[in-house]
Amino acid sequence: MIYERCKRYRIPYRKCGKLVVARAEQQPYIENLHRKAMSLAWPPYSHPESSGRAVLPTTLLSGQEAHELEPDLSCEIVAALWCPETGILDSHSFMESLEKDIIDSEAGDLVYSTKVVRIDRHSPDSLGKGWVIQTVTGDHDSQDGDAMLARTVINASGLSSTLVLNSILPMSERMPMYYARGSYASYHSTDTHKISHLIYPCPELGGRGDHGFQSLGTHLTLDLQGKVRFGPDIEWIEPPSEEDSDDADFWARNLIPDESRITKMHDAVARYLHGVKLEGMRPDYCGIRPKLVPPHGGFQDFVFRIDYSTGEEKKVAPGGAGTMISLLGIESPGLTSSLAIAEHVVEDLLKAQEVEA
Repeated sequence: MIYERCKRYRIPYRKCGKLVVARAEQQPYIENLHRKAMSLAWPPYSHPESSGRAVLPTTLLSGQEAHELEPDLSCEIVAALWCPETGILDSHSFMESLEKDIIDSEAGDLVYSTKVVRIDRHSPDSLGKGWVIQTVTGDHDSQDGDAMLARTVINASGLSSTLVLNSILPMSERMPMYYARGSYASYHSTDTHKISHLIYPCPELGGRGDHGFQSLGTHLTLDLQGKVRFGPDIEWIEPPSEEDSDDADFWARNLIPDESRITKMHDAVARYLHGVKLEGMRPDYCGIRPKLVPPHGGFQDFVFRIDYSTGEEKKVAPGGAGTMISLLGIESPGLTSSLAIAEHVVEDLLKAQEVEA
């Protein structure tokens, strides 16, 4: 879907492929990934031409085959999973194309600089079922508020999705949030000028103080100009308590990249890529991602949760009225899978509500 859109809207992209590289003890991990990829089935509403090819084609490579693709791989790498369909795109152009679609549509509308400040269940009446959404446009002191009745709500608010969901739940049912800071490092050296594919290490599954499969590891990414970046790593952070909530600089402070993570990032990269020099790595940017599970609590992402304005499961009106669908833990590759996510929400979740109603 994403490549079709890039071609139609002339969005710059490159299908560069990805290697998930493994040391000897990590081979079972990529073998399992390959089995999962081969077992995927096209959804029933897919284009008929899709049925004749794999959903996610992958190939298991020997260490020699992997080194032929990327000669600078560490000698410890004995196998790899090759994903030829993986690519990169101009994310800004992609987002602008989506924005234009909404603006040009008859029923769509975009409201900028506007926050949802409250959501309440609407008691069924002559207007039907749904949710009362209150918003404020402008800065915190703005009095420009508005309210609307939304028959169906898609909570796709990114890093704030859990906060939005918790606002409609009783205290005892609210989901806890855990925060992880991820840093990226740019690389300035001629050592990597021959690299032409994305390279992902296998997650470290614990045993040496590792993060126990809580992120995809410090991988190598490329941009459309061929610039190399490494990241993100993972650093768990503790937000201020309610008593210390006046620490307004906490979040801003943690969004400033610094040298503190570079050595650990270099150590992680050196385990799969030979010759990367510490002095070539520089802080580039960082971000904070809310996690659905705590440190050493396993891995969970891409959760689609359904709540109902009546508070009673599946008692919805035709068209899915009274439904809220929350997209939780949408980490990477959330952007490049966004079209498939939207298709899943509409075809598999909303239309299913219509049938059940």
